[in-house]
Amino acid sequence: MTISNTTDTRSDQQWPALAAAAVTVLLWASAFVSIRSAGSAYSPGALALGRLATGALALGTISLIRRVGLPPRAAWPGIISSGVLWFGVYMVVLNWGEQQVDAGTAAMVVNIGPILIALLSSRLLGEGLPRPLLAGMAVSFSGAVVVGISMSDTGGASVLGVLLCVLAAVSYATGVVSQKPALGHAGALQVTTFGCLIGAVACLPFTGTLVSEAADAPLSATLNMVYLGLFPTALAFTTWAFALARTTAGKMGATTYVVPALVVLMSWLLLDEVPGPLTLAGGALCLAGVGVARRRSRPAPTAVVAMSQPATAPRDEPSRAD
Repeated sequence: MTISNTTDTRSDQQWPALAAAAVTVLLWASAFVSIRSAGSAYSPGALALGRLATGALALGTISLIRRVGLPPRAAWPGIISSGVLWFGVYMVVLNWGEQQVDAGTAAMVVNIGPILIALLSSRLLGEGLPRPLLAGMAVSFSGAVVVGISMSDTGGASVLGVLLCVLAAVSYATGVVSQKPALGHAGALQVTTFGCLIGAVACLPFTGTLVSEAADAPLSATLNMVYLGLFPTALAFTTWAFALARTTAGKMGATTYVVPALVVLMSWLLLDEVPGPLTLAGGALCLAGVGVARRRSRPAPTAVVAMSQPATAPRDEPSRAD
């Protein structure tokens, strides 16, 4: 008799997705530093259009070189939805909201996005809500709140700003959940390229503003806008799509709670903004929560029994009539 326990052996196959997710959160964290410079010279719509146009140009060039064709018809509903909501609406209203509230308040409100992703993906994609994910997101969200409180300025929030940040979180979550099914029909580069292009088209009404502001903007602000398009948009959204295709939307949303901790670290290293103990504690909670959220629920091992020889039934006495 041989008894073997079935175990999940896919852990050694997940490192590409984890590496891609790490690239994404690192570049998205760096975006906050660049937005500070570019946002001082460009209005929200113009900054979003410049960023998306740069990203679409870079992604389109790569797609042409690699001869990436059009996505299949089944992928287009998700690509269009994510392009309009995530690439378009999210970037504009987030830029606008951050001008109405302080950075800490914006961080707290926008970080309801991963929670919405988990709820929507459970409802619409049937992903479920495993306990490690719920526990980790609760810890990370509390960390984001702590970071936000430590960074908030007194009187720095407005009702309009908070509503814009809520709209940003909803559009972000809806865009991610819309993108997930599209990745079942098209590659990460295809989904990102055409999603970014659709977002840029949605922002075309800001073309005149972008042209006029670019004429007066300092070179540093324009270079930061180009950086936002090439790296936090073109590269980071592609690595995000690559990772999202290989895991659940809920876990990917929880991974973005690393961003507040990285922003604190980058502000410390690049802007000489020394974080206080409360900020450091919040960043540590964010990281701890992501670690918990990405743990797998451990199913009970099932025993597989293999018999070396077929079992033989014991011989009964000849039946006797009563």
